[in-house]
Amino acid sequence: MATTTALLFAWSDVYSVKIGILDAQHKKLIGILNDLNQAMVDGHGKDKLGSILSELVTYTKSHFATEEKLMQSHKYPDYHVHKGEHERLAGTVLEFQRKFLANEIGLTIELLAFLKDWLTQHILGSDKRYGPFLNSKGVY
Repeated sequence: MATTTALLFAWSDVYSVKIGILDAQHKKLIGILNDLNQAMVDGHGKDKLGSILSELVTYTKSHFATEEKLMQSHKYPDYHVHKGEHERLAGTVLEFQRKFLANEIGLTIELLAFLKDWLTQHILGSDKRYGPFLNSKGVY
């Protein structure tokens, strides 16, 4: 019997910030979210949550560092606001990880909902604002 892939979040060009490395990193973050969703559909959400949370913590740090370095080097005017959003997300993900390690229940669905909402709003909001600015500085 073939398994069905359960995408919670499908990449679309509407999410593109027109900067290759950042679009690739956003796709990877969406992939992590979809991996967690697939694990839930397959009945392994709780089993996979720990490793997916660890991957998410590591990858978001790397992605945020890339974005922030580009913003700083090109003097993006809303850098501090954007960095604050990154810090809040990182804190929330670490709190999910803390709850997971404390064996709190119901985290998988809560985490999926939070991440989908945050990624959608952050990419379509804050990230879309820095795209044209960085493009105007020759960053693609």
